[in-house]
Amino acid sequence: MPRRRTTSSSSSTAPSAPSAPRNRTPQPVRVRRRTFGDFVKAFLALVVLAGLVVGVPFALAVTAGWPFPGGAPSLDWLQREITVTTFLHILTVIVWLAWAQFTACVLVEVKAALSGVGVPGRVPGSGPSQLLARQLVAALLLVGATAASLTPGLSQLGQSLEGNQKPSVAAAQQTPGIFAQQQEQAAATANALAEQAGQAGQAAARADGGASAAHGDTKYYRIQPPEGRHHDSLWEVAERHLGDGRRYKEIFELNKDRVQPDGSRLSEASLIRPGWIMEMPGDARGGELVEMPDEAPNVSEQVQQQISDYAQTGDHAQGSGGGDVQVSLPEQRPAPTPANPANPVTPATPVPGTGQEHATPAAGQAGDSFGLPEALLTAPLLAAGLLGALGRRRRQAMWQSALGAVGGRRGMEPPTPTGDAQDAQDALLVGADPEGVRLLDRSLRGLAASLTAESRPLPVVYAAWMSGNGDLHLQLAQPAGKPPAPWRQGQDQTFWMLTRADAEGYEEAETAAPYPGLVSLGTMDDSRLLLNLEAVPGIVSLGGTETDRAAVFASVAAELATNGWSDRMTITLVGFGDDLTPLAPNRIRHLDGFEDLFETMSAETRQRRGALGTAGHDSVLTGRTGPAQHTRWAPHLVLLAAQPSDDDALRLAELAADAGRLGIGYLVGTEGTDLPGAAWEMEITGGGRLLAPLLGLELDAQMLPAAQRRAVVELFTDADPGSGPGSEGGSGRPANAPPFLVDISEQGRPAVYARLVGSYEIIGLDAPDGERSALLHEALALLLLHREGVHPRVLSSALWPRGVTADVRDALLERLRAWLGSDPDGTPRLGTDTTGRLTLAKSVVSDLDVLRSLYYEATQGRGAGSRQVRGRLLTDALVLVRGPLLADRPEGRYRWLTHEIVDAQLPLLVADTGLALSEFHLEKDRAEKAIEALNAALRTAPADERLWHELLRATHTTGDPGRLRALAADLVARSGARGVPPRTEALLDELLPTWREGVSAAG
Repeated sequence: MPRRRTTSSSSSTAPSAPSAPRNRTPQPVRVRRRTFGDFVKAFLALVVLAGLVVGVPFALAVTAGWPFPGGAPSLDWLQREITVTTFLHILTVIVWLAWAQFTACVLVEVKAALSGVGVPGRVPGSGPSQLLARQLVAALLLVGATAASLTPGLSQLGQSLEGNQKPSVAAAQQTPGIFAQQQEQAAATANALAEQAGQAGQAAARADGGASAAHGDTKYYRIQPPEGRHHDSLWEVAERHLGDGRRYKEIFELNKDRVQPDGSRLSEASLIRPGWIMEMPGDARGGELVEMPDEAPNVSEQVQQQISDYAQTGDHAQGSGGGDVQVSLPEQRPAPTPANPANPVTPATPVPGTGQEHATPAAGQAGDSFGLPEALLTAPLLAAGLLGALGRRRRQAMWQSALGAVGGRRGMEPPTPTGDAQDAQDALLVGADPEGVRLLDRSLRGLAASLTAESRPLPVVYAAWMSGNGDLHLQLAQPAGKPPAPWRQGQDQTFWMLTRADAEGYEEAETAAPYPGLVSLGTMDDSRLLLNLEAVPGIVSLGGTETDRAAVFASVAAELATNGWSDRMTITLVGFGDDLTPLAPNRIRHLDGFEDLFETMSAETRQRRGALGTAGHDSVLTGRTGPAQHTRWAPHLVLLAAQPSDDDALRLAELAADAGRLGIGYLVGTEGTDLPGAAWEMEITGGGRLLAPLLGLELDAQMLPAAQRRAVVELFTDADPGSGPGSEGGSGRPANAPPFLVDISEQGRPAVYARLVGSYEIIGLDAPDGERSALLHEALALLLLHREGVHPRVLSSALWPRGVTADVRDALLERLRAWLGSDPDGTPRLGTDTTGRLTLAKSVVSDLDVLRSLYYEATQGRGAGSRQVRGRLLTDALVLVRGPLLADRPEGRYRWLTHEIVDAQLPLLVADTGLALSEFHLEKDRAEKAIEALNAALRTAPADERLWHELLRATHTTGDPGRLRALAADLVARSGARGVPPRTEALLDELLPTWREGVSAAG
């Protein structure tokens, strides 16, 4: 892979050295001219202004009179009765005050526009009024002689009034890019519109003399005094010398925060003063420009000296003092971590939790995917999020069906996936890195908690790198001081790093997720890159073929929707072919087209600006720390797969200019690499490489191709309990039937019987070799819990989460086959099905298999038509329950159970068995037998509210109020601080109206 070119430190660049190109190649745009609509808007603005400024006071004077009193009021008016007339007089005075405030705002805005000072200071208490006045004055003057001095502030209307003291352009420039190869390019990428609007001037420069800029020549312009004209503005300077007023932002980028001859600095694009010096882009032209000082004989010596002094400032000469932002240019990925004797790392041994054991299989496993989709095998964070969300969805479906939310369909047995869905599920099990997700989440929340304790704001983070040894590197937009312990500074001031050992020491932190917009893009060498989409200063474009773009978009959307380091967010999808909503219905929403998107995001942008201003925050990061956290600062990430037109792209880019501060991110697809308005540009190649030359990136992209995307969505769709009662799973059996039915007759005695419900015990096999006994027992337990079959890679990943070689895995399988032996007909008890998955013979049975079969036969088989058979089967089933699943499993093993839903299935199955047996006994008024069955079920399912309800009813039938009162007190005590659930409380009111008195007495 070609290596990235590094850039030397800015401090080492000599002032006389030729400077790198300061602006990227501009993209074609249309220069907007004044239209008839502009004149109509100006006329309407004039009518509205006249009506508000003149018409309102005239109407008030005629109808209600002047607000000034005729004389000094006496004190007896305080004791008068408040009448309708009094109320109307008070209301009239309020209207007069509102008019006076609005008129003051109009005067301030007109003066600012005519004087060229740009956005003025706020009129106290007049946020909405001043915003309205500014818009009306801007519309009126847009077609006048002073329009040029006012227009640069139009895109920033309302920001200063909503709590942001810096316009979006200025704010964007204070967050230099993370991967820029040049300091000037880092500043330029922060402003999308400025880069795209320069096509006209750049093209002309290339045609007639732009070669001087290529050789490093620099041009300057001195702001002219208002002699016979209105004040000069950057818009006018750009229009005269660059051919397009909208390129004023390029001039602003070159001169922001540099010391001017009068000692002040340029901090807002609309605030410039006569005598200031502006460095100009290389393609600027016109008689008022000067070249380098030694090439400007017609300029006075004083001005030459000022330009010479000014030339020593800027990117190559700015120090770290004052309020300047120091641009750092680190390597494009974290530098290797120095060796730590206390925490040695062996590169050849994959570390669990980092994803490296999945992204780079151990020796002997590389390329041995057994037909599983590589896209999911090599995406550990995505796989962990999808697997966790799928497990939650299945648990929710089971509880909903068990509680009667879906009639007729029991919830213990979700449908077994087949085909591509089964392969996708296996790939998720193999590729998932839940430990890496847990450490990432704890590390980020711990950092936020530490900064909050120190009363420090969260730094703007552009990206995170997860290295192969488990260390986490955060790449900051700009230096943010010394990181809080145990974090430490990385290779320079824009890197904060945390070792894996320190991350494991973090406890759960009660704080909002600080960087929920982080999402995996791919890997570079042994490091995984997560880009913080919500922090990008503008639009991120993704070029490439439609199929490749869709695969990247699907990966980004799926990880954002299911990741474990976010609290909540909104993901808006536009132009997607497949509906990804089943992955996270509460996060994902679809829009039909660009107009819907623009309308929605315009409203969202206004709302967020207003909310930040009201809360007194400068960005959403401030709102995620301190007392304001957990309120409204979740990110909104927009994925626009369909390429917008050039005009629509510019509209979106202008909307996104302030998006990083508001927590809004945009990822937009394009067929080429020249989307107008894009701040950062990426391209996905047909070989799966993600390229971003201007960012210095070349990654192995993380993708979710169409086939895997459909398979993943199918997994979530099948888990939906609303698919209807009686629906069949992928195996063709009813969805509520167990995957494996045991012959429960006397003739069906198994050859090997394993007790899993309670302590683990195996009957029918000799004890294996002592050193390997635990591993063989764990492998057999996994196979017994998956009678549909277990993929070899799923088995090896479960037993060796740190990675294993193929020869070790194969040796275990042979040892397991030898231990299990064969049936009398010679058939091995450990076999392989047509898909290559490991399966157990029917002669190998667990008590969980028997429990499922007994309940199924009692409720849907032979017991459904015979009361006597049903009672016997249910009693036998409840006797099998000896405790929780694998109660005595050794610590450190059976971690794969966290991916299973059997821990939710077993309590539901036991509860349903106890309820059915209780109902069986109550039919014959055997209350004590019913109570005994319910208590037995409660030992395994103590949180099942249905069991408590039936126990209360059964106890009530005994006719013993004291016994019922004691049970109610026990139930209240178990409920703790949460209190008794509403339905249980209602049942107690029905069965024992005085139960609250007993609780009060006990308290």
